[in-house]
Amino acid sequence: MKLITFFLLLTISLSVSCQKNDSTDLIIINGLSKNIKEISGITKFTSDTLLYAINDSGNDNTLFCLNQKGKIVKKLKIPNSKNVDWEDLAYDHQNNLYIGDFGNNYNNRKDLSIYKVSNIFSDNIEVSKIEFSLEDQKKFPPGKKNKNFDIEAFIYRNGSFYLFTKNRSSKFDGVTKLYKVSDTPGKQIATLIGSYKTCDDSNDCFISGAAINSTADKIALLTYNKIFILSDFKDDNLFNGRIKKIKLNHFSQKEGICFKNDSTLLIVDEKRKNMKGRLYEYRIK
Repeated sequence: MKLITFFLLLTISLSVSCQKNDSTDLIIINGLSKNIKEISGITKFTSDTLLYAINDSGNDNTLFCLNQKGKIVKKLKIPNSKNVDWEDLAYDHQNNLYIGDFGNNYNNRKDLSIYKVSNIFSDNIEVSKIEFSLEDQKKFPPGKKNKNFDIEAFIYRNGSFYLFTKNRSSKFDGVTKLYKVSDTPGKQIATLIGSYKTCDDSNDCFISGAAINSTADKIALLTYNKIFILSDFKDDNLFNGRIKKIKLNHFSQKEGICFKNDSTLLIVDEKRKNMKGRLYEYRIK
């Protein structure tokens, strides 16, 4: 009788556990190829059905073209570029793709840049480079309490890039800083234009990806377990409008996000121990 009771309790426990794991609204689309196990960004042109993806540092300068099931259909080597630490992708409405080479885990880089990739739908890809420094960073690296100069997320809007920091300060307070950089090739200084406190749990509140919808009136910021939807913002300070916080109830190393359409987001995470990275869909309510 005791043995039967034990197995009954075990079954109930496992059932409850599964229900908790199934409480997320994320929809699994597919596993990702082992070639993009360290995926760090995705984007999608409004005029194209393909998704574009990159790996981060330690990998080469390959741009992966995926179908909407996450399968690789083409690989493009980006000429005149180097993957120091590629972290995110963005696009404009002139079919230019932008690669953010601004990963800065140790807050000591002086070579932050964004690659502009033109003619991506042709055999004559052209690449130019925007180089920048952050106006408020004076030490490389800064003190442990002030390590808020890593960038893993950006968007393109009205001729400028808006960059969001991944706060690596020892006393994490959840603040992401917002910088603005012009899309003009050459050397620039990124202007600090705002900040926002996400939450104070470093396991849950690092900004790891960003996306903007086709009409440029809605922005999604990604963490490992949350999405922040920004809307009704005015001018440059993207945090001065409405901010909706969405808990995903699904913790993984989520690194890339883009809008499939105005009501649907696509999200990717990195490979874990015995599990491929995945492509997910999330429908905004």
